[in-house]
Amino acid sequence: MSAAKRTSAAAPVSVRPLAEPDLDRADEIFRVAFGTFLGVPEPETFFGTADYVRTRWAADPHAAFAATVEGEVVGSNFAADWGSVGYFGPLTVRPDLWDQGIGRRLMEPVMACFDTWENGHLGLFTFSHSPKHLELYRRYGFWPRFLTAIMKKQVTAGAAAPGRVLYGELNAAERPEALSLGRALTGAVHEGLSLEREIVAAQVQGLGDTVLLEGTDAGLDGLAVCHCGTGSEAGEDVCFVKFGAVRPGPGAADRFERLLDACEQLAAERGLGQLDAGVNLAREGAYRSMIDRGFRTWLQGVTMHKPNEPGYSHPDAYVIDDWR
Repeated sequence: MSAAKRTSAAAPVSVRPLAEPDLDRADEIFRVAFGTFLGVPEPETFFGTADYVRTRWAADPHAAFAATVEGEVVGSNFAADWGSVGYFGPLTVRPDLWDQGIGRRLMEPVMACFDTWENGHLGLFTFSHSPKHLELYRRYGFWPRFLTAIMKKQVTAGAAAPGRVLYGELNAAERPEALSLGRALTGAVHEGLSLEREIVAAQVQGLGDTVLLEGTDAGLDGLAVCHCGTGSEAGEDVCFVKFGAVRPGPGAADRFERLLDACEQLAAERGLGQLDAGVNLAREGAYRSMIDRGFRTWLQGVTMHKPNEPGYSHPDAYVIDDWR
């Protein structure tokens, strides 16, 4: 960026809610920041047709924030409320203004959101090889724990998963009960955990669909919020499992295999060639199952937690997510 176009680093930084007219600029900064950090040749094209900024703003505009210098947007951050769990990101700042405290300013309103929501367990995903990222978030009480693998596999046509229902196929009268059953399932995984925000956002924004696995009793055996294709967090030709979980206890490994079948079935039905899913390596059973099915890691980071406790990342948790 030329000196003429470069905003003065000495100018005061302001933080305010991210507004709809800001989205194009925030999206540009998001791509350039990640692409620059990772050293890609054309950073402005990083993430391709995947969209993290507009989708997260639309899911909850009150939890999206912009940093500005002399009225110009120079960074953004987003918070997400999953019931008893809260996480944030992506936090991005224009590269020529890195290391000048703007990231810290963007943390302040996000931490205020968590206080308002009263989430009991907070988290984020960041680069495990970056001391400055780890130190920034440690200042706010987050501590690095296990690595998280972002994995992918090529979609293959297989047998239909038994008992699979799609949230998008339910009528308006059936959806409240489905959301209630989903809360019961995720609450069994971790007390108070709720993915209702993500299920509704995927449906309202047309980002994909949520797979529901009917159980032998009145509850659910599993659920998975899936983003599909261009304009979602998946991107072109990809089905991305943003969150997936099965009912804990005996038989969880078999239920997890069935959930993976159902996600791959959805990807095949949508004509998508790649299935992406993240898993924390503390969830040993889930990770091994995914490796055995042909998933391979293409990006690896670390999740940081506040307090320094496992939450639902432990060997018995058959859960897919990555907190990016």
